[in-house]
Amino acid sequence: MDATDPTPDGTPPAAAAAPRQERRERRGRAALVVALRCLATITVLVSAYFLLPFTRRDVDVRDLVVGLSAVTAVFALQIRSIARSAHPRLRAIEALTTTMPLFLLMYAATYFVIEETTPGSFSESLTRTDALYFTLTVFSTVGFGDIVARTEPARVLVMTQMVVNVLAVGVATRILFGAVEAAVRRQTSGTRDPG
Repeated sequence: MDATDPTPDGTPPAAAAAPRQERRERRGRAALVVALRCLATITVLVSAYFLLPFTRRDVDVRDLVVGLSAVTAVFALQIRSIARSAHPRLRAIEALTTTMPLFLLMYAATYFVIEETTPGSFSESLTRTDALYFTLTVFSTVGFGDIVARTEPARVLVMTQMVVNVLAVGVATRILFGAVEAAVRRQTSGTRDPG
């Protein structure tokens, strides 16, 4: 087949390639926008973690429940937006870069406040960076052992993070993939422009 021969549907090759090229360009622009929004979201969340004053003198389980509820609500909104998105895979990446940092920073802030409120809750005094480091080692299951929870409330908090980590990695990931698959199926069935 020559470059000037029409495609099987009779469209000249250049005309058939133009819509594909346009779709690739739209996807590329969408990926750039998502990457910039992800970077902005992570920057805002990390900046807020390091700049907001965490001065509460009393931390209780209600704070953790409220925080986890907020993360769950954000996640639910993200799932809804994936289902409606023209680019569900990109939207899922964006959902992860919103929800996971929020979840991890919430635990880091809680560890920081507990150590500030009850010194000695951990094997060493925690700065915000130390609390974030500890949160990430618990999340990644690395567990270097350089920082450990010493008091019962701190250990209970670490155990809740471990359980929620398993749920976040297992259940939440499955829900994300399911939302993406459903959106892609809807697009390929013709209810939305796959662009």
